[in-house]
Amino acid sequence: MLHYAVVFFVIALVAALFGFGGIAAGAAGIAKILFFVFVILAVASFIMGAIRKG
Repeated sequence: MLHYAVVFFVIALVAALFGFGGIAAGAAGIAKILFFVFVILAVASFIMGAIRKG
């Protein structure tokens, strides 16, 4: 999931470089959502792993 967030971030940078503001904003928004979903799932995974070991 983090990979897709980085891909959309790169797409947003390239689109902004070429002047496609709407596409850049959309790709940046998708990248932000995917990044936060990744962070939430990673934290949940670490907590569940700590509970199982402890």
